[in-house]
Order: sequence, then structure tokens, then C-alpha cells
Amino acid sequence: MSSPPADGGHAEEQESPVPERNGATRQSSRELTRRLLVFGVVSAFVGLLAFGLWAQAPERSIDQSLADGEPIAAPGFELALLQHGDLPSALSRRVAPALADERLALAELRGVPVVLNFWASWCVPCREEAPVLARSWRRFGPRGILFVGLNMQDLTEDARQFMADLDNDYLNVRDQTDAVAGEWGVTGIPETFFITGEGRVVGHVIGVVSEEQVDAGVAAMRSGQPLSAVSGGAQRSTR
Repeated sequence: MSSPPADGGHAEEQESPVPERNGATRQSSRELTRRLLVFGVVSAFVGLLAFGLWAQAPERSIDQSLADGEPIAAPGFELALLQHGDLPSALSRRVAPALADERLALAELRGVPVVLNFWASWCVPCREEAPVLARSWRRFGPRGILFVGLNMQDLTEDARQFMADLDNDYLNVRDQTDAVAGEWGVTGIPETFFITGEGRVVGHVIGVVSEEQVDAGVAAMRSGQPLSAVSGGAQRSTR
């Protein structure tokens, strides 16, 4: 027969630590849930941001297409005229209807090969390039090649003074922003594109264009055989 405890009392039962462990487990579970929720929200935001950038980006850039030897449709634009220019009679008859409202949409020039040059009056390399474009325009304008200057991020009077000083007498349009440049993938000025009468880009010169590069671009427009994008002379970053 067992003896009772020495002090005559009852043996104390040791308290179970289980409730404390259960409380700690619940707290840990809540913390894990909170972290998972935060991670889920952040992941969803990053996913939406990535999707937005993907949706806004062009499927294929002009330069990528040219590098693959494939002409690509020229991005469209519609802009206010900066000057009509001195158009040869043959070109004037074809282009005049598109200029009647003092605006120009690129789509209205379908059937006319276009040399498109992005420039601004504050761009020093553009000033260096201007005589090359003026001489090339006088050579190719009478042969049905339309030169279009796209003045961007500029003051109207500054742009007009630039054209007067540098004998720029071909057609020019104006974009106060760099929105059209962004559509074309332009990151600096000057940049020049060669567009066939079917509205396909077949050449791109990044920086000051040379007369030899103009000749090559015009030849590509006539043949429809694209040239890879090439670097020209100096260039200024867009503002």
C-alpha cells in the first residue's frame, strides 16, 4: 500500500502548457496569412504593370523589322502644317488635296514616296544636316520624292526662323510634343526615315544623314528592298 505524501496534502498536478502553444500557433498563422496577402497584392500589381507595358509596346520595332529584311507599315500621324514649302508642280498636284485643311495625315500621302526627317531648331546637329537635306530635296523633289520635315518640341517662331536661315523650303509639319517621335521609336534628333508609296518604311538613319545615305534610302524606296537602320552623324537627345 502506497504511503500518502509527506506533508499530508494531495499531490499537485502540473499545469499543461498546451493553451500557450495553441495561442502562439494562432498568432503565427495570422502573421503568415498577412504576409501571403501582402505578397499576393504586390504580385498582382506587378503583373498588371507588366501587362500594361506589354500592351502599350509595339509588337515589333521599325529597326527590328529592317534588320530582318522586312519593310514595316509606317506609324500614322496627323499634324498641323508648319509650312507648305516650294513643291514642284507634279508633286503639288498630288499633295495639294491633303494640305487643304492646313493639316497633314501621313495616310493621305499614299502613292507618294516620302523622306521623313525629325528635327528641332534647338538641335545643333539638325543645323549641320539642313544643307544636305536642302540639296537632296532639290535633286529628288522634281523626280516625285516628297521631303517632309517633322518639327518637334519647339517654338513655332524659332522653327520658322530656322527654316528661313537654312533654306529649308520643303513641306514641314509640327508636333509640339514628342508623341509622334515615340510612335516611331525616335530617341534623339535628327532621325530620317524612308517610306515607300505603299506606306512601308524601308530605311532609317539615326543622326545627321549624309547625301550618300539619302541616295541609298531613295533607292530602297524605289526598289522596295529595305536597308538595315544605320548610324549617321551627331545627334541630340529629345527633351
